[in-house]
Amino acid sequence: MVPIVLAHARALLTSTSQGRTAYLDADIRDPARILAAPELRDTLDLTKPVALSLIAIFHFIDDADDPYGIVRRLVGALPSGSYLALTNATGDHDPTFEPAAETYRRRGVTMRLRNRAEVERFFDGLELIDPGVQVVHRWRPDPTTEDLTDAQVSVYGAIARKP
Repeated sequence: MVPIVLAHARALLTSTSQGRTAYLDADIRDPARILAAPELRDTLDLTKPVALSLIAIFHFIDDADDPYGIVRRLVGALPSGSYLALTNATGDHDPTFEPAAETYRRRGVTMRLRNRAEVERFFDGLELIDPGVQVVHRWRPDPTTEDLTDAQVSVYGAIARKP
């Protein structure tokens, strides 16, 4: 049986001459499978820079699964000039966030909050785009984020370029 998300993706994703779209049903903890997937090679031209968007996923990856190695392997397959965008939840700004994360863990869902230095580590060897690793509402803020606090957001993020 095809997972419901995959079935919907196949029904909704169509490619045009301006761009190609594909859906890959894979586990981020298996970067070798992702990088070897025909869907990836048929959709992206990895001789040209691309963007790798890892938004709101790595706080669900435990340290035992080597999250930094996963990112290194994925970024390593990209050509120079490519970009990495990554976010990760944090407990740095809200002392109640760790108990909330513990609720996920009690229900069998990995939740690994990371501090700023740990999130910065995902970008080792890359050129961080100004302003670097920030709570996401402070990364080039606009007027719609003025009333948010770091505690309300509790997610670090950044974008970096592969040299």
